[in-house]
Amino acid sequence: MSALPVLVLGGGIGGLAAALALARKGCRVRLFEQGTEFKEVGAGIQLGPNVYRMFELLGLTQEIERWAAHPENLIMMDALTGEEVTRLPVSGEAFRQRFHGYPYGVIHRGDLYQVLLEACRAEQGITLHDKAKGERFEAQGERVLLHLAGGERAEGVCLIGCDGLWSRVRAQILGDGRPRVSGHIAYRAVLARAEVPEDLWQNNVVLWAGPKTHLVHYPLRRGELYNLVAVFHSDRYEEGWDVYGDPEELRRKFEHERPEVKRLLEKINVWKMWVLCDREPARRWSQGCVTLLGDAAHPTLQYLAQGANMAIEDAVVLAAYAELTGFDWEEAFRHYEDARYKRTARVQIMSRYYGDAYHAAGVVRELRNDILAPVPGAAPDFEGVAWLYDGIALPRANT
Repeated sequence: MSALPVLVLGGGIGGLAAALALARKGCRVRLFEQGTEFKEVGAGIQLGPNVYRMFELLGLTQEIERWAAHPENLIMMDALTGEEVTRLPVSGEAFRQRFHGYPYGVIHRGDLYQVLLEACRAEQGITLHDKAKGERFEAQGERVLLHLAGGERAEGVCLIGCDGLWSRVRAQILGDGRPRVSGHIAYRAVLARAEVPEDLWQNNVVLWAGPKTHLVHYPLRRGELYNLVAVFHSDRYEEGWDVYGDPEELRRKFEHERPEVKRLLEKINVWKMWVLCDREPARRWSQGCVTLLGDAAHPTLQYLAQGANMAIEDAVVLAAYAELTGFDWEEAFRHYEDARYKRTARVQIMSRYYGDAYHAAGVVRELRNDILAPVPGAAPDFEGVAWLYDGIALPRANT
């Protein structure tokens, strides 16, 4: 193995997961984060059985379970009529048996981030650098130079761009311009348990689907908090995850919907908003000893709740191929792309379709409700999500 470190640009969930997975394979890693400290913004994250297997492989399950909540059901409600469209029970023995013993969870993004950060800090092979903004890279055969703002350079055996939707590494590799703006805005907020009306609190992930809108709510941090995400169509655009929204605009968008929806929205005075963007799926996202991971490689809309899950899967798969190829990084990155591009592209495309279904209006809305309506007396059908929650096959050496 080269004496040079692996360079990871971006200290979000994907970057930390990549650093941790590679350090566990014996690599020395330098991770660069442009912020003044290592922290995560946002609210809730849903954790499918597919990512729980990744936690197990990374040795993180026990720490994750300190913070996670486990909803009983995933429920879609019609935001105009109040009828239940469909539900998927995710807490029972049948669900766990179908998905190899792994549960369904929800967690505060900051809690997941802290688990990954503490695990990285405990690894002697990982060095974390804050206030380190990557500007460009320079590939030089079997090494790469990362140029940082202020003139500093870092030399490594490879570079993994985990620098998100607006990735500078992606711009240099693919040059495919700005992200695709979906026309949807998400407002997010977190309530203390005591602030939630008793009749509106439930241990479920609930989605109220309305015309060009939806509201999602579920408990976090073992039920101490309540996560709310409201989405609506808009032509507004502001880059970033940490922008304050307009509560009056939010209420106007939902003014014709069910009282339950409006009562929850009224509990929030301060909302953070972000504009939802993605990109067209890419077949290749590597160049020699440089590759992309997570949102830098395959940014997706949030409608499948799989963005963080895909980044953590990426990290585990990439580390597995690094070890399998004897840390031949160019070969490892080719295998990593081959293993990941179809699965992540399916998540990207299906997330768009789910968004259309959630926001359906008129006859399309009625058809959606009819199609998703459960068959009376039928057992829960998990096969529609099996492609996602069954997870991934990790590479193994030929024996």
